[in-house]
Amino acid sequence: MTLYNDLIRQTDKLTPEERLRLIAYLAEQARQSARQQPPARRWQDIKGAAAYPLMDEDAQRWVSRTRQESDAQREQQWRSQP
Repeated sequence: MTLYNDLIRQTDKLTPEERLRLIAYLAEQARQSARQQPPARRWQDIKGAAAYPLMDEDAQRWVSRTRQESDAQREQQWRSQP
C-alpha cells in the first residue's frame, strides 16, 4: 500500500472536528510551499533582454551555418566508415 492510501484509511477513523483540523493544516502547508517556489518565468518577461544580433550573428545565418557544419560532419563520418 502507498502512504497516501494508508493516510486515507486513517482519516476514516478521525472525528469530523479532527478532519477539519487536518484539512486546515494541509491547506496551510500547501499555501506555504506555493509561496516558497519562485514564480515560473515567462518568455514575455525576458523578451528583448538580449541585444540584437545576439553574439554578432544573424539568426538565419546561424541556422544555415550550423546545418552546413552538421552536414559536413555527417558526410565525413560516412566517408570514414569501412
